Amino acid sequence: MDYVSRARELSKLLTEYQRAYYVTGRALVSDLEYDRLFDELLLLEKEHPELRTPDSPTQRVGSDLSSDFPEVSHTIPVLSLDKAYSDSEILSWINKTMKNTGENLSFVLEEKLDGFSIVLYYEKGVLARAVTRGNGFVGNDVTANVKTIHSVPLRLSQPVDIAVRGEVFLKKAEFERINSKLSEPYANPRNLAAGTIRRNKSSETAQVPLSIYVYEGFWTDSVDFTDHIQILSALKALGFAVDPNLSFFCKTKEEALQRLKEASLEGKCGSFDDIPSAIAEYTASRADLPYEIDGLVVKVNELSTREELGYTGHHPRWAIAYKFEAPQAQTQVLDIDVQVGRTGRITPMARIKETRLSGSTIRNITLHNQDYVNELELAIGDTVAISKRGDVIPAVESVIEKNDLGNTTWQMPKSCPVCKTDLVVRGAHHFCPNHDCPAQVKGRLSFFCAKGQMDIEGLGPKTIETLYENGFVRSISELYSFDFNRLKALDGFGGAEGKKIESMKMALEKSRRIPFRSVLVSLGIPEFGKKAVDLVCDAGFDSMDKLLAVADGHDVSALSAIKGIGDVTANLIIDGLNSEDIRIIINDLKESGLQMQDEKEDGPAVEQIFKGQSWCVTGSFENFNPRSKAMDEIKRRGGVEVSGVSRKTTCLLAGSGAGSKIEKAREFGVRIVSEEEFIRMLGTAQVEEKNESEAQPDLF
Repeated sequence: MDYVSRARELSKLLTEYQRAYYVTGRALVSDLEYDRLFDELLLLEKEHPELRTPDSPTQRVGSDLSSDFPEVSHTIPVLSLDKAYSDSEILSWINKTMKNTGENLSFVLEEKLDGFSIVLYYEKGVLARAVTRGNGFVGNDVTANVKTIHSVPLRLSQPVDIAVRGEVFLKKAEFERINSKLSEPYANPRNLAAGTIRRNKSSETAQVPLSIYVYEGFWTDSVDFTDHIQILSALKALGFAVDPNLSFFCKTKEEALQRLKEASLEGKCGSFDDIPSAIAEYTASRADLPYEIDGLVVKVNELSTREELGYTGHHPRWAIAYKFEAPQAQTQVLDIDVQVGRTGRITPMARIKETRLSGSTIRNITLHNQDYVNELELAIGDTVAISKRGDVIPAVESVIEKNDLGNTTWQMPKSCPVCKTDLVVRGAHHFCPNHDCPAQVKGRLSFFCAKGQMDIEGLGPKTIETLYENGFVRSISELYSFDFNRLKALDGFGGAEGKKIESMKMALEKSRRIPFRSVLVSLGIPEFGKKAVDLVCDAGFDSMDKLLAVADGHDVSALSAIKGIGDVTANLIIDGLNSEDIRIIINDLKESGLQMQDEKEDGPAVEQIFKGQSWCVTGSFENFNPRSKAMDEIKRRGGVEVSGVSRKTTCLLAGSGAGSKIEKAREFGVRIVSEEEFIRMLGTAQVEEKNESEAQPDLF
């Protein structure tokens, strides 16, 4: 057989094997045999590039070339859905729809996957473009990344021109496996899926096992379909993965059973009276699904009625979403501007219409970075759902309605809004590279003086602003050489306010005795926060001289060998310590008499009852205020701090107002410890180790 015929044969076989495994869940050959055939085709295409076709199975591995995601106009309506939050609202909508159309309709109930919306465009049966939802009219071309998703067919079983709407998602088990290995974990599978689809290199996207279910098809040529379940059946026949967990409702259950059977689809059937119980069943079984859903979608089944009902400017009139949980608040994004942090990091901030949420008034919400904005496809003027994550931090959860102003997804400015220096991109974030940018200087000063760092009373952001703007203090070291009596000439610092000046001088003097570890944290070196400082000092690098010796020799391995300090963190610490600006500050602080050596605790050694265990602390406590004091006790006894609850967490110490972490601990079988029980542990009791049978395998 010649190499052309062999390549065609391999491509056909591998496509068949991929579809069977990723769409229908059947393995037709062993992994070893599949890999052997795949490698053979890969080699043939490498030796003969003309053999590589757009629908070749080898396109699943992705490319290392960067992508800038050009904008593409949609050829079909890509709108949001109207919302309902109770089964009575759904039944009311059904009755209203039937009354308005005067027809005996049927309805399809589908899962609303909590993923990333995508539109797939096929030309003559071959995937031509994959485009994000965008603003409903224009989206981003992410074709190279979507091609890496195995359940997305690259060539259909028929040479049709068709646009298909679907939802890209990540299964829960894969999310937990991947997220547990990330230094900055994602909040949920949806965010990880959205971030993956927007990776600049498709080879990186290929490393994440994304899936897709499709739910709507739009043929360019006229087709002989009369209802939605026929479309789903046709999509399935073309090679698409369709969510099998659908329900179909007609006037009678018998009619629904017959029509679903004729469409060759699986699903549950019932009459309209069965809809409330079906919604209750979906809600109850939601946690047992292998993927996340955040609601259900009810659709008119008859296509002619859909045409008659049409669309509003925001959603189709023939479909409605049932949301499991109503958003805590809805508001509108009035504007988006940016803030400059002490490290130069640029953070976009949403200025929203003033909204009451969980007892407080919300006006501003952080949007983290451009990727976060892109995942939401957020624009000024959009109506959004907001929440308080952990009952504390306001967050934009989703876009409910796109703006009618024509605004597209917001984009980061090209230059720093404070010093006008051109911004640079490092990883997922934008930075102002100007170390002398006024916003950065004031940020570094405020960070150094804040509680949790040097805790210098009286030197809050407003006072720092005054010191900087008057040219009194422009660096951390100048705090200890400045004559604070000069402030008496300024409004607000003379007369009775002279006491404030004396208080600041006393606080500065007191800070000279602040422990070395706090001094290290207060320098603000990237990745050298409290946890990393504790790890490094406990490993024997307990003085500034020892650390500077490591930095001078650029001895990355000396730090990366410490458990919990990897190569990336070690390099950032060494680069920070080698910074000319940091060296000047260290020398000046040393001359000012600040602590440059870690002092060991006196007294008898504490029994290491928590050795080898990981603890998460949440809520508030009577005897440990702030709660970091409880974590200090855990660390003194050998325990390790974790910020979130996972299957590998040993215990959750839960105070009042513990929030969602308790539910997660129950879900994962993590032991929940009360404050009273914890105090007893500190005396005599120890924490029982998990049974070997309960240990979770390392899947990454």
